[in-house]
Amino acid sequence: MQTRRNFLRWSALGLPFVSFSQILAKSKMPVATKPIVVSTWDSGLPVNAVAWKILREQNGRALDAVEAGARSIEDSINCCVGLGGNPDRDGIVTLDACIMDEKSNCGSVAGLSYIKHPISVARKVMETTPHVMLVGDGALQFALANGFPKESGKLSKDADKAYKAWLKKSEYKPIINIEQQQINAKKTKGNGPFAPNKFEDGSPNHDTMGTIALDAAGNLSGACTTSGMAFKLHGRVGDSPIIGAGLFVDNEVGAVTGSGQGEEVIRVAGAALIVEMMRMGKSPKEACKVAIERIVKINPEKAKTFQVGFIAINKAGEYGAYSLQPGFSYSVTMAEDGGKVYMADSYL
Repeated sequence: MQTRRNFLRWSALGLPFVSFSQILAKSKMPVATKPIVVSTWDSGLPVNAVAWKILREQNGRALDAVEAGARSIEDSINCCVGLGGNPDRDGIVTLDACIMDEKSNCGSVAGLSYIKHPISVARKVMETTPHVMLVGDGALQFALANGFPKESGKLSKDADKAYKAWLKKSEYKPIINIEQQQINAKKTKGNGPFAPNKFEDGSPNHDTMGTIALDAAGNLSGACTTSGMAFKLHGRVGDSPIIGAGLFVDNEVGAVTGSGQGEEVIRVAGAALIVEMMRMGKSPKEACKVAIERIVKINPEKAKTFQVGFIAINKAGEYGAYSLQPGFSYSVTMAEDGGKVYMADSYL
């Protein structure tokens, strides 16, 4: 005799596969808004402007647009992006970046030093190797072999000032195995000192530049670039260069990136989770909210001490964002008006 469970199971197998495009067609979502480019933070507005020139004026590809946008902020002196950013606790600036196109091609570098444009190295990894990620000395060797010039590694004026202030306050001397040489555990806190969650002015210790775009042809791409947490342990890697955590693109569904404490984003595979929520029919904002709620659920008390924010675009050109704490801004450009900055709704 056929049980109800068997009936449901075989009935489900008989149903046709429903794609995200079919979900869109049956929904009340508007006709695709394209091109459109969205970046994290208000500092994303000039990044969008660079990307917009390619998307609108040149009728270009989303991949080229997000790379150009990322390169523009890597050229600037910024606390948390590019060689002008704050160093790790040993005084070395290490850069992370990744990029992903409409065909699920992706490339990534992590812990890369002395190279001005890690986002372009990531694209080179994507386009010329069978790999997705290169790290540390291997990433540097690859960059140099592919014609990227080696920079001096000298700290920017702002970064040098911030690092010296941190050294003084943390009493840290970057000596090999210093932790094992310090006997007083009350002063050392294990392998500390660690990167602070916030700078002295109260701002969060992260400012990843994530950019996602939908071009006129209806294709999605994304890029993410950062120098990571200021004064982090040498070798620390956050979510920014990790496909599925700091960035994910599915050309049938949407694109996602974000900014915040990368360790917490990695725990929930944040960007991939949000894309899957959009695949199930949630709006970009609703999908971002699901990921934030997942992060909070792990440790509600700890969640009060850090920030994470996500931005998303779906295939219909709808955009949205959601953050853990108030204060997460994002920039949207989809017309010849210079773009607009919005504040994301937050969980707390």
